[in-house]
Amino acid sequence: MLGGGAVTPQTLAQCLQLAPDLVAADGGADQALELGHMPVAVAGDMDSVSDRARKTIGADRFIETPDQNRTDFHKTLDLIDAPLVLGVGFMGKRLDHELACYNTLVRLPEKRVILVGEVDICFHLSRPLKMSLPVGTRFSLFPMAQVTVQATGLVWPVEDLQMSPWGMIGTSNETNAPGVTVAADGPGLLVILPRAHLKDAIAALTTGGDATEA
Repeated sequence: MLGGGAVTPQTLAQCLQLAPDLVAADGGADQALELGHMPVAVAGDMDSVSDRARKTIGADRFIETPDQNRTDFHKTLDLIDAPLVLGVGFMGKRLDHELACYNTLVRLPEKRVILVGEVDICFHLSRPLKMSLPVGTRFSLFPMAQVTVQATGLVWPVEDLQMSPWGMIGTSNETNAPGVTVAADGPGLLVILPRAHLKDAIAALTTGGDATEA
């Protein structure tokens, strides 16, 4: 899924190799065309789509959702039925838009979504996680709600640690073992990793943690 935020041609191309069906969220339609790709569908309230994009893409591919109680990212996710969604163009540029996307990740825990930026990736921990990562990998946990967290394989211990946006957070931790496990007692915990470990994250969310299977 492509939004109107920061994205390079290389990032979009990499993600399309892993998830080849491109859906645009509102202004992401113009960004898709500018980067040389045709979306299979465009969703949102369409307040940021140019007339050129409408004409080029074709009216039959637009799904207009004027509801102002959900963001275009949220609306588009609601329409996608897929084992995993890679969200590109939702990190960077406007901070308020980016924060709204993190809010949506937590509000839709049934959706498996990885937001892909130029530096980092981010996904919501909707079930216990097991990952294989090189020792010394930056591994950050950020709570969007009050949750109790347990984790193994990290330098700074996380054992029944209560985290919240207004209290303890878990950024800038790092792995000290090749295997990492994380669990929370409810929805609300975001995992943030370096972009280089996108395939590792896909493996963890879809096949149980072995990137060779992805």
